[in-house]
Amino acid sequence: MSLTQSYFQKIFAGSDARGVIAAIASISVVGMGMGLSFPLLSILMEQRGISASIIGANTSVAGIAAIVSVPFVTPIARKLGIIRTLIASIILCIISLMGFYFTENIPVWFVLRFIFSCAITAIFLLSEFWINSAAIEKSRGLILGVYATFLSLGFSLGPALLSFVGTDGIIPFLVGSMVIAMATLPVLAGRNNQPYLEKTGKTPSILPFVFMVPLATMAGFIFGAAEQIELALLPVFAIRVGYEEYAAALFLTILGLGNVILQIPLGVWSDRTNDRRTVLMACALTGAIGAILIPLAANIGWLLGGILFIYGGIISGMYTVGLAHLGSRLKGSDLAQANAAFVLCYGIGMTIGPFATGKAMDIIGPSGFGVMLFIFFAMYLILYAVRIKKA
Repeated sequence: MSLTQSYFQKIFAGSDARGVIAAIASISVVGMGMGLSFPLLSILMEQRGISASIIGANTSVAGIAAIVSVPFVTPIARKLGIIRTLIASIILCIISLMGFYFTENIPVWFVLRFIFSCAITAIFLLSEFWINSAAIEKSRGLILGVYATFLSLGFSLGPALLSFVGTDGIIPFLVGSMVIAMATLPVLAGRNNQPYLEKTGKTPSILPFVFMVPLATMAGFIFGAAEQIELALLPVFAIRVGYEEYAAALFLTILGLGNVILQIPLGVWSDRTNDRRTVLMACALTGAIGAILIPLAANIGWLLGGILFIYGGIISGMYTVGLAHLGSRLKGSDLAQANAAFVLCYGIGMTIGPFATGKAMDIIGPSGFGVMLFIFFAMYLILYAVRIKKA
C-alpha cells in the first residue's frame, strides 16, 4: 500500500492519495460484482421466456431506487459517517443479491432489484463525493479518469467472470457476493481519510443543483440511460441476432475494456481543455454515431466487437468528464449535494433507458436497441447546442 500511495502522491500532488485509493478500490470491486450480476439476471430472465419489456422494466427499477434513495444518502452519512454508511450498503447489496437465487418469483425480483440498487446508489454517491473532495482542480479529470478506468475494469471483469462460472445454480450468485464483500477492505483501510460532512445544519434540497450545472447533470442522465441499456439489453440484443450466451457476455467485456483504456486520456484531455463541455459534446456525438453502427454491424462479430470497444470507452467519458465539470464548479457541502443531483439524474436515465429500449425491441425488433441509444445521445447534443448559443 505504501508504494501505491507514494505513486499516487507523485502523480496527484496536492490530492489526498490515500482517500483516492480507498474510494477507487472499493467502488471498482463493487463494479465487478455489478458487472457479473446485471447480465446474469437478464440472461436468466431471457432463458425463462420473459419479454424484453419486462427485462428492461426490471432493470429500470434500479433507476427508481436511485431517485428514491438519493435524497436520504447524505443525511444518513451525516449521522452514521461515510464509512459506516458504505459498509452497511455493501452488506445490503450482498443480502439482496443472494435473494435472487432463492426465488424465481418475478415480482419479488423487482423488490430485490430495488433494495440492491438503493445500496449501490449510496456506494456510488459517497465514493464519488470522496474522490471529488480528495482531488485538486489541476488533476481532477485525471483522477476521475483513473476512477473510471478501474470501475470499467471491474465492470468488464464481471461479465468475463460470468462467462467462466456460467449462469447455472448458486455459484454465480456466491461469486458475485464474495466479490462485493471484498469492497469492505479498502473502505476500512481508508477510514481515517474519509471526507468531512457537517454533523449539523439542514441539508439543502437537491433539485436546485440539477439545474445549476445542466451539461454535467444531463451527462449523468444520458450515461445512466446508455449504461443500463447496455448492461441489461446488450446481451439480449446479441442473443436475438444469433449469438450464444457466452458471446453475449463477452461483448459486455469488450465494451468494458474500451472504458478501461480510454478514460484516463479523456480525463487528461478535459484537464487540458479550456472548456470541458467540448469533451462532453464529443463523447455524445460518438454515442450517436455508434448507436447507428451497432445494428448495422450486428452480424459481423469482429466488427461489432470493435465498434463496442471504441463506443463504450468514449461514451463513458460523459460520466467521467461530467463529474469533473461538476467538481470544478462547486465545493464542500454544495459539491456533496451536486453529486447527489448528478446521481439522481443518472438514476432517472437508468429508469427511462432500459424500459424504453425494451419496448422498442419488442415493437421493432433488435434494431430498437440502436434506435433508442441514438435518441438519447441526440437529446444531449441538442442541449449542448442550446447552452453554447446562450453562452
